[in-house]
Amino acid sequence: MNVPILYEDNHLLFVEKPVNIPVQEDRSQDQDLLSYLKEDLKVRYQKPGNVYLALIHRLDRPVGGVMVFSKTSKAASRLSDAMRRKSVDKRYLAVIRGNPSKKHGVLEDYLVKDRKKNKVYTTEPHQKNAKKAVLEYDVIGQKENMSLVSIKLITGRPHQIRVQFASRNLPLYGDQKYGKKVNEPGQQIALWSQSLEVEHPTKKEEIKVQSTPPNKYPWNLFKR
Repeated sequence: MNVPILYEDNHLLFVEKPVNIPVQEDRSQDQDLLSYLKEDLKVRYQKPGNVYLALIHRLDRPVGGVMVFSKTSKAASRLSDAMRRKSVDKRYLAVIRGNPSKKHGVLEDYLVKDRKKNKVYTTEPHQKNAKKAVLEYDVIGQKENMSLVSIKLITGRPHQIRVQFASRNLPLYGDQKYGKKVNEPGQQIALWSQSLEVEHPTKKEEIKVQSTPPNKYPWNLFKR
């Protein structure tokens, strides 16, 4: 597994997650990112015994881009609290099929997850277990009846970006779960974790780490 390290110090580890790799061990038994990084730290720093590395947030298996892990319990506690307070700035890039009616907009929905099917649906606010989902987007490119959108995630619900756009007939390119009517089997979902900005848990300064999508279709349609 090739996992670029984007930033590292005694408390934090930012990496570029490869696409189609699970973040942590799942039923597939495929090699997961968390286990790989723990082993990498153990080897690089010649650490005996178990290595501490905490998972702070998740990306869906097919999605790539910036992720942050904490190397100390203090960092884990403070970053987790920052995530809960929504004080972490999370930006994504996505290629969606179609053109939104507005170049800039805020999407608000209530989502509910069917755990048996591992699928998320939009629903009414009063629905049991419904959770509010909010994102802000800007259209930054349009080509071949597709749009490149920059997304600021306000809430972090499972499959949120994918569901919110698909529910408006703007499914993400390559999304097999929420856009299979317009996407072909084998197409890679065009969703990328572009940047994370967090307050450092001990230095109290802002750290922003960025990652660029691969130079492949459909991303390369929008190269300037």
